[in-house]
Amino acid sequence: MLDAPEAGALARFYVRLLGWRITAEEPEWVVLMPPEGVAYLAFQTESKYVPPVWPSTDGRRQMMMHLDLEVGDLEAAVAHAVEAGATLADHQPQETVRVLLDPAGHPFCLYTDTSSPGGEPG
Repeated sequence: MLDAPEAGALARFYVRLLGWRITAEEPEWVVLMPPEGVAYLAFQTESKYVPPVWPSTDGRRQMMMHLDLEVGDLEAAVAHAVEAGATLADHQPQETVRVLLDPAGHPFCLYTDTSSPGGEPG
């Protein structure tokens, strides 16, 4: 579940980013699902939403979670994400990871796994 100032707008960003489909939509609640599988993302309008700050800064709202998305071609995936509406974060801590911010300011990571297929980022 991701809070946002407008659930539908953020959900449509993730539709463009991931290619998932909207399976339920109400004015303040939207659910996305992949073509196959049991995972889903939900989005909820929060009128008092404040975007998190990344990296963490004292006295500012810190991120509580973020999505890690494995990609085959990091440069192409970043270009796609930016075209969909993401912003590249100023701080990039690793060579095989790119931190981006969705339109509501939630950080998410695109990464390539160079250790083994299906492995965790290093």
